Amino acid sequence: MESSKWATRFIWSAVIQGGLVTAATLILFVYGSVYFTPTPATVIASGSAGTWLLIGYMAYIVMIIALGVTALFYDYLEVRLGRPITGKKRSLLTVIHLLLMNIGITGSTWLLMYVGYVGGAAIMPVSSGGRGLTDLQAHEQILSPFPPVIIGFIVAIMIGVLSGGLAYLLELKSNKLSQNDSMR
Repeated sequence: MESSKWATRFIWSAVIQGGLVTAATLILFVYGSVYFTPTPATVIASGSAGTWLLIGYMAYIVMIIALGVTALFYDYLEVRLGRPITGKKRSLLTVIHLLLMNIGITGSTWLLMYVGYVGGAAIMPVSSGGRGLTDLQAHEQILSPFPPVIIGFIVAIMIGVLSGGLAYLLELKSNKLSQNDSMR
């Protein structure tokens, strides 16, 4: 086998997510610095709820890198070891890995960014374009409903990763000979 279909899918996933983070960067920090009041950079600098924006943005970048690194694992299994993912169970587990990891990454990080901006902007003084809320008011009125949803998306990531890990181990433990084993 010269290429890994699953490594290719994870790489394309990382490329698409990279395009989305580029769009988010352009919207938040280029367009937003001119047309948003208060600006996203000011919301982040003010701290408190605004840190959710920064954490979501940085976590998004880190998780996109994780998608790319995941491709290396599948490439190693399918190309270097000559053990392509086969069978309905292992293929389904790998599909779950790809889908839930992407859904979880996008859902959790985009919610963090959105809620961080809205909550952080609400804390800013009215004279700066905010609503003048206290930290407590912003957390109670804006942020409080979101942690369970964000945690749900993080659980989706974890289920996806565990599914992929299980598919990987099942493929390694299967009794079929790999191309590399047959050459020995």
